[in-house]
Amino acid sequence: MEGRTPEELGRTSLGLAVLLYDSPVSGNCYKVRLLLAHLGIPYERRTMDVVDRSNRSEVLGGLNPALRVPTLVLDDGRPLAESGAILWYLGEGTRFVPEDSYQRAQVLQWMFFEQYDHEPAIAVARFWLAYSGRPDEFSDRLPERTAAGHRALAAMERHLDGREFLVGDGLTLRTRAASTWSDTPRCARGSSEWLPSLDTSQSTRSADPGSRPRRIRCSARRSGARARGTESR
Repeated sequence: MEGRTPEELGRTSLGLAVLLYDSPVSGNCYKVRLLLAHLGIPYERRTMDVVDRSNRSEVLGGLNPALRVPTLVLDDGRPLAESGAILWYLGEGTRFVPEDSYQRAQVLQWMFFEQYDHEPAIAVARFWLAYSGRPDEFSDRLPERTAAGHRALAAMERHLDGREFLVGDGLTLRTRAASTWSDTPRCARGSSEWLPSLDTSQSTRSADPGSRPRRIRCSARRSGARARGTESR
């Protein structure tokens, strides 16, 4: 994959509106793809290797200073990085971002929670077990991450007791972000079976038109992968 300027990226080879630098194993990328599907926005997808990052500077250097995925390039060539920022940009003016200022702040509250508490525990454990190719090397650190994941899920369970959605009466960006990792606790040697409110919320969300099932790899074997110790980006 050759690097291109933002101006060139604005005119994607398939003639689509936006270009997404993506990884199929990254939950943060999945969140963006899911919202694009819900909104019916066509996009070109370029897959980046989350293990071999030798071409990151060449490909993403002029687009994202952190050299991470997801990175989105808009139809006018402007780049946008970080999954939360991309979700907010795409969701603004749609049903996924509430009009009420307090509910908007609540969406942000839970999006921050997802990145600070939810993702660092469940996503990292999932990456170690399912994608690193060396799960045994992290066995001594896994209990801490698993416990942190249970604490994050328990916090969501407490909030969802008596509710179907995290914020308001329908799907929001926070529901989309939460689904990324709450759907996959078993891959991190956890379980959501003891969290009835979270399971109910997931069932309600899955019935929404536009939802896309996520194919989860729970195998601890992945040929040729080398662990980075963090969630794949």
